[in-house]
Amino acid sequence: MQIGIVGLPFCGKSALFQTITKTHLDPGVIAKGEFHQSVIKVPDKRLDELTAIFNPKKKVNAAIEFVDVAGLQKGDSGSAQFTTNFLSRVKTNDALVQVVRLFENELVPHPEGSINMMRDLNTFETEFIISDLALLENRIDKIKKQILKTQDDNLKRELPLLEKCYETLQEEKPLRSLHLTRDELKLLKTYQLLTVKPMLIALNFDETQGKETEKYLEQLVKSKLDTNTKVIVFFGKIEQEMSELPEEDAAVFMKEYGIKESALNSLIREAYDLLGLQSFFTVGEDECRAWTIRKGMNAQEAAGEIHTDFFNKFIRAEVVHYTDFITAGSFAKAKEIGNWRLEGRDYIVNDGDIISVRHS
Repeated sequence: MQIGIVGLPFCGKSALFQTITKTHLDPGVIAKGEFHQSVIKVPDKRLDELTAIFNPKKKVNAAIEFVDVAGLQKGDSGSAQFTTNFLSRVKTNDALVQVVRLFENELVPHPEGSINMMRDLNTFETEFIISDLALLENRIDKIKKQILKTQDDNLKRELPLLEKCYETLQEEKPLRSLHLTRDELKLLKTYQLLTVKPMLIALNFDETQGKETEKYLEQLVKSKLDTNTKVIVFFGKIEQEMSELPEEDAAVFMKEYGIKESALNSLIREAYDLLGLQSFFTVGEDECRAWTIRKGMNAQEAAGEIHTDFFNKFIRAEVVHYTDFITAGSFAKAKEIGNWRLEGRDYIVNDGDIISVRHS
């Protein structure tokens, strides 16, 4: 899974990238607008506890790739220019994090001359809508011509969906606001449309603005948020500094500044929710591992994430939920009280299940 971090110049997107990936980018490198990416381990206290119990040779966290998407340039007028290079890079991301600046800094002026959350959000949305409109208009025209020649049934099924999307965009609404089925999303994925991607809005405050966050959150709830748009709050400058400290010292700073959750934890939690993701575990003396799957996947599909042979030769899954295992204290006890069970291929995996796959 790849998540792109985007934002207007001087909004703090590179600061967020460095904070969550615990990397340090030279200011000169940032100024060049280069492309940066990093794979991070997803923190999971459940995996930590399972590792402490089984003491395996290896612990493997789930992972997410974050990309600091470069290519957005400052035009002659001072406003941002959405280059073809920038838009093409954004298209490859599974979800987007848009960093919105809400802090004042006279030394680093906002490219639009003032702080305005809704204007900055709408700037991106408008450009993404224009990009999607151009793509769909071209595709719809081609499909209509092909249908006249071939009467292709697949194209006939595809056309109404694309026309519905086009009409939505003409109303200046992003495609993520539509209630699309899994099959419709699968079809649209081939087009890499920008406004269909789940969006996480990251509001960047400075450490003195703690009491102002609720005001902006309320404004967003009324105007922008839906099932495919979420929001987090972070304090870019101070959190970047804290990311370079040992965990205990960082916790002291968080308490001092009233920061309840780190940018990394809140971003991952909301990203998982946006993308409909969850984790299950495999445990043993060799390895304790967290696996990321989509909600609604069955036991056979989850087994296939471990190895394709497990999907093809699936027989049964031994399943116990993490909380039941911790309460019982062992697999034997969990089996004795009825929390350990055998499940077939159609069993829908829950977040936190511990699974052992039986296969031929």
